[in-house]
Amino acid sequence: MKRAIVTGANGFVGSALVQELVNNGIEVIALDLYNNNIPVDDKIVFIQFDMNNMSAVAKRLSDLKPDLYYHLAWFGMNGKTRGDASVQIKNTGWTIDALQQAEEIGCKRFVGAGSIMEYETYYAVTEQGNKPGINYTYGAAKLAARALCMIKGAQIGIETVWAEITNAYGAGENSPRLINSTLRKILADEPLEFTSGTQNYDFVYITDVARAFRLIGENGKPFYHYLIGSSDAKPLKEFLLKIKSTVAPHKEFLFGDVPFTGVNLPLECFDCSATEKDTGFRSEIPFEEGIKRTMDYIIKEKM
Repeated sequence: MKRAIVTGANGFVGSALVQELVNNGIEVIALDLYNNNIPVDDKIVFIQFDMNNMSAVAKRLSDLKPDLYYHLAWFGMNGKTRGDASVQIKNTGWTIDALQQAEEIGCKRFVGAGSIMEYETYYAVTEQGNKPGINYTYGAAKLAARALCMIKGAQIGIETVWAEITNAYGAGENSPRLINSTLRKILADEPLEFTSGTQNYDFVYITDVARAFRLIGENGKPFYHYLIGSSDAKPLKEFLLKIKSTVAPHKEFLFGDVPFTGVNLPLECFDCSATEKDTGFRSEIPFEEGIKRTMDYIIKEKM
C-alpha cells in the first residue's frame, strides 16, 4: 500500500488512522467536510468531501491513483440521529456508493468500518418476542452495509474487507460515549451512576484501533470481517472499577441505578483471534494506561 483514501478523516477514528498511515510511510488522501482534526503533513492531501455528492471528487481521486479505500465516514453515530432510520439508511447507501467509487477510481481494496453493534443488533432483532430499542437502528444500518458491501464487492471484483470496532476510546474523543462521559463526570464531580454492569464489554485504545485498521488493510483476507478489540473482554463493571482505581479511587460508583435494556453478548462474540492470526494485530495499550492518557487529554483540554 503506497497511497490510501480515508473518508471521515476528520473524525476521532479517521484522524488517528490518517496519522497511523503517515507514520508508516503511506500517503493519505483525507476526505471529509472539515479538516480541523486532520494532521498536517506533506504526505496528506485533504479534499473536501460530501457523501451526498461523491462524484464531484472522483476525477481528482482517480488522478492521485490510490491503492486502498478506507470508508469511515458515517453520519449520526451519536444523539438522536443514531435512531433515525432515514439517516441510517442513507449511511448504508453512501457506503455502497463509496465501494462503487473505490472500484471506479482504480483501488484494489475497500475496507469498511463496522461495529460490535452489528452483533448486538442481530441478537436483538432475531430473539423471539424481543422489542429492540431505537438505538439498534444504527447497528441495523451497519449490518446491512456490511452485507451489501460483500455482495457488491464480489459483483464488481474489488477486494472487500470489513473491520468491526468493539468500543474505541482515548485522547481526542469528544463524544458522549461511556468512557469519555464517565471521565468528564469525574472531573465535574457529577454522580457516577451505571447499570449493574454484568453485560460483557470490551474497550480498545484509539492508537490500537488505528493500527488495526492499517494492518487489516494491508493483511486482511478479501471478503473477511475482522473484530478490533483488546482480546480481554469482561463484564462492564470490571472495566468501570478499573477506572475508579486508576483515576478516581475516592469517588463513589453506583451500580444498578440505571436499567439495562440491551443485549448481553456472549464472550465469544468478542473473539479477536482471527484478526490476530490473519493481520498480526494485537492491542498494546493496557486499559489502565489508556484511561490515564485519556484523562490527561481531557484535563489539558479544559485548561
